[in-house]
Amino acid sequence: MRAMSLVNSVAQHLYTARTARKLSQATLAKAAGVSVSYISMLERGQRSPPLETLEAVAKALRVSPLSLLAEPSSGRSRSRRRQ
Repeated sequence: MRAMSLVNSVAQHLYTARTARKLSQATLAKAAGVSVSYISMLERGQRSPPLETLEAVAKALRVSPLSLLAEPSSGRSRSRRRQ
């Protein structure tokens, strides 16, 4: 089994944490001080956040920044859904 890239791990954890807290991308973006489109790009794995941004997003989600970097323990990523 191939390890997931760090960018994709952040994307998956970010999406999971945001939806678990029932936050919209707009609400999270405002709380973290970034744009909605940037949150969207992070969740799709299209951007890699600098540490300061990762910390701001984690704080807005009330999670540890390290939890956003951790490799997923199990389950499928959003991008690997059955079609």
